[in-house]
Amino acid sequence: MESLVGVVAAPRPLLLFMSSNLNNKKKKQTATTTVCFFTQSLPLLSITCSSRPSSTVLVYATSEETQGGTTTTTDTKEWPLQDFYTLRKDVETASKRAKEIADSTGLEQLEQELEHLESKSGHASFWDDRAKAQETLLALTDVKDKIQLLKEFKTKIEDAETIINLTEEMDSIDTGLLEEAAGIIKELNKALDSFELRELLSGPYDKEGAVISITAGAGGTDAQDWADMLLRMYARWGEKQRYKTRVVEKSPGEEAGIKSATLELEGRYAYGYLSGEKGTHRIVRQSPFNSKGLRQTSFSGVEVMPLLPEDSLNVEIPEDDLEISFSRAGGKGGQNVNKVESAVRITHIPTGVTVRCTEERSQLANKNRAMIRLKAKLLVIAVEQRASEIKEIRGDVVKAEWGQQIRNYVFHPYKLVKDVRTAYETSDVTSVMDGELEPFIKSYLKYKYSMNVSPSRVD
Repeated sequence: MESLVGVVAAPRPLLLFMSSNLNNKKKKQTATTTVCFFTQSLPLLSITCSSRPSSTVLVYATSEETQGGTTTTTDTKEWPLQDFYTLRKDVETASKRAKEIADSTGLEQLEQELEHLESKSGHASFWDDRAKAQETLLALTDVKDKIQLLKEFKTKIEDAETIINLTEEMDSIDTGLLEEAAGIIKELNKALDSFELRELLSGPYDKEGAVISITAGAGGTDAQDWADMLLRMYARWGEKQRYKTRVVEKSPGEEAGIKSATLELEGRYAYGYLSGEKGTHRIVRQSPFNSKGLRQTSFSGVEVMPLLPEDSLNVEIPEDDLEISFSRAGGKGGQNVNKVESAVRITHIPTGVTVRCTEERSQLANKNRAMIRLKAKLLVIAVEQRASEIKEIRGDVVKAEWGQQIRNYVFHPYKLVKDVRTAYETSDVTSVMDGELEPFIKSYLKYKYSMNVSPSRVD
């Protein structure tokens, strides 16, 4: 038995019909046909066939009026009841989650804090201490952003709940409204995930921008190509986060890829999100630079430091602790960068920490920028090692070699990206290399938070 469900277009009303074609002569089969006329309100139709007992679907038809005797084509869509119930449950879950976040954050306390900071910023002597004033304004911005986000969460939940309630009360199904509700919940869940991640960021520099330094390690030309792939991955991630990304230094490889590169990402919380990317990244693939197509393992080192403003770096480094060398930058910039030794390399002798700067046209400008990066790097290492002074910290150079990796990227013989620290993994290598790093960032931040909480519970 074959069943046909169709829609006949008419100005209004529309006719929905079902017909059965009985070709089986050996056994009698009957089918009940429900014929309904309905208008633009798109009511719910129940169609039952004897060959499929208790088979019910939601059917709603859409059409345009006929003009000049020409019948326009119509479209029939289905929204199963199970999908509607799932959507309703998703709305309830998101509502509960948003309420828990609002309660834990304390909306009333945030509003009181906002009032206090606004009063403080309006004081006549507010700008007497410029550093404290900047700190207060940043805190004011953070509080405003949190309050706005919490209010947006509430508004989205109310919109989705209104659509669900209207659908339950009406005798008609509006597929457009249900799809809108599903879109609202999808966006809300992403926003809630982002809000929860920010709550895990409590470091002194987590709110700052980030500077990523990538260096090719063991693996020769393959390692240099791998370093270039990592540079693109982080640049794509920054673009998706709507950060301002800029490659400030890039040293090309001998055959392909890069020997090293430095990428700046300007935006709130960039360093907090990317701080867990520091370490050695390992790739396993069929080498495109090997004529036999053999499997090759290569390494690249990634270092991350905050992008700090110059006036916030209250660090004094003795000149005797610095080894400064100059070289020609090369690349774009005309005869100046190719003939004048404008590139600057500074090494902090006690720790072995080294920075290099080539993006400016003058030697002095490169030296000043290199000093800013060196101070920022030393401050981060001091925080990580809980040192009270710069002179107490130890060297913290990333070794891009076997046994030091934090993440493995396998392209052959199977596809897998796995974080060694958190054990999070995915087989979607293409998306990861295109900048989809949120799951890895989220899992690492949770892992870091649990590691910080565990010692305090033991004590």
